[in-house]
Amino acid sequence: MAAQGILYLVATPIGNLADVSFRAIETLKQADWIACEDTRHSLPLLHHYGIDRPLLTLHEHNETACLDSMLGRLQAGESIALISDAGTPLINDPGFPLVRAAIAAGIRVIPIPGPCALMTALSASGLPTHRFSFEGFPPRKSTARVSLLASLKNETRTLIFYESSHRVRDFLGDLADVFPGERPVVIARELTKRFETLARTTAGEAPALLDSNPDMRKGEFVIVVAGQPEGGTNETRTREMQRILGLLLAECSLKSAVRLTVQITGAGKDEVYREALRLKAVNHQTDGG
Repeated sequence: MAAQGILYLVATPIGNLADVSFRAIETLKQADWIACEDTRHSLPLLHHYGIDRPLLTLHEHNETACLDSMLGRLQAGESIALISDAGTPLINDPGFPLVRAAIAAGIRVIPIPGPCALMTALSASGLPTHRFSFEGFPPRKSTARVSLLASLKNETRTLIFYESSHRVRDFLGDLADVFPGERPVVIARELTKRFETLARTTAGEAPALLDSNPDMRKGEFVIVVAGQPEGGTNETRTREMQRILGLLLAECSLKSAVRLTVQITGAGKDEVYREALRLKAVNHQTDGG
C-alpha cells in the first residue's frame, strides 16, 4: 500500500510576485498537483517561476464536490499543494473542508507560510497588534452590516476587515454612523502593489477621505479599526491622555498634538482639544510667572 501523500498549504504573493518564498517555489515545483482557486489567476505566478505541474481547481463553488477525488489522490500517496488567488490559503479563501477531511484521514498537512493581507495591513497600521479580531468581509447589505458593527463597537481588540472597491465607501459610511467619530482607522489598499496606500484617519473622517479622492475607491482593501480603549478607570485613562498630550505639545503644534493624542489613546477629539487648551494656558502662566 502506498504511503499517504501530503497536503501543502502554500502562501503566495498578495500583489508583488517577489514576495513568494524560496520554500514555496520549491514546494510548488515538487508537488504532484497544484490546487488553485482560479487557474487563470495563478498561471502568471507559476509561469514567472518556471513551475509546470498539473493543476486542479478548488473554489468556493466546487470544494465539496471535489473533496472525495482530492482526498483519494492524497490517500494514494500523491501530494497536493493548495494555493489561493493571493495570500495564505483558507484565510477568507476556500480549502477548509479539504484540510479538515485530510486531518481526519490521518494525512499530513504542512503549512508553507508567507504573505497575508490582514497581517501586512495590521503590522504597518500603527494600531495595537497584541490583540486583534479578523472579521473578514462584512455583510453586503447595510442593515446587516450596521448590526455587525454595533456588536463590535465596544470591542477592545483591533478590528480587521476586508472590503471590495464597490462597497468600501458604504462600509466606511456605516462605520462612521456606528463608531465614535474619533476612533482611529487605517485604510490599506493595493498592498505590495504599485499604488499601495495606507491612509491613517478616523471613523468620522474616513468617508470624506474617499469622497475627496476617487483613486481611494479603487483596488483591494483592508480596513483596520482601533478597538475601544481598554483597562483602568476613566481617571487612569485621563491621566495617560494628559501625559501623552503634554509630551506632544512640547514637540509639535497644538493641532498635531491633539490629532496624535486622539489616534494613540482613542480619547474624544473634543476632550483632548479642551485639555490641550488648558495645558497651554497653564504653561503660559508658568512661563509668565
